[in-house]
Amino acid sequence: MGTTEKLYAPLLSRFFAALVPLLCGLTSVFISNVPISFVGGLVPPPLMGLVPVYFWCLVRPDLMTPAAAFAIGMLEDVMSGAPPGVWTLSYVLSYALVARQRESFAGLAGLGAVLGFAVAAFAAIAAAYAIVAIYYGHVPPLGPVVAQLAMTVAAYIPVTYIVSALHHRIVGPLRSDF
Repeated sequence: MGTTEKLYAPLLSRFFAALVPLLCGLTSVFISNVPISFVGGLVPPPLMGLVPVYFWCLVRPDLMTPAAAFAIGMLEDVMSGAPPGVWTLSYVLSYALVARQRESFAGLAGLGAVLGFAVAAFAAIAAAYAIVAIYYGHVPPLGPVVAQLAMTVAAYIPVTYIVSALHHRIVGPLRSDF
């Protein structure tokens, strides 16, 4: 390996590791908004982009920044057809809640971890509900909101396994370079 390659290899690996949380979030948003429904449109799609925001905010807050949560929320707005800024602000507010209570959320395991995510998802969905109510000037029905919360919490476990595997296989080995 040449001198130049030795010099830039750690920089490239750090750059790639820093992009993994953002790419996880963007990919999750894209997958959750693909127009394929396994339940025939009976329930709204889960907010799978919120799972990487929550996970990386707890595990590696240096890699999941408010700007990354903002970008993931913007893509959710564009892909879901929501009014501009609804999910962007909701994801950033949820990120702020998790970042502020990081020690409390990080100490949870098992069912507690799922409930911790449910609190963060509830905060994001409640913020979106309030924003939409203000935007349209009337209170929307609660049924779809509760269904979206349930689907989001149900999607947490499988998406977390995938994001955790990416963390252990890609970001974890590069931790010594930071």
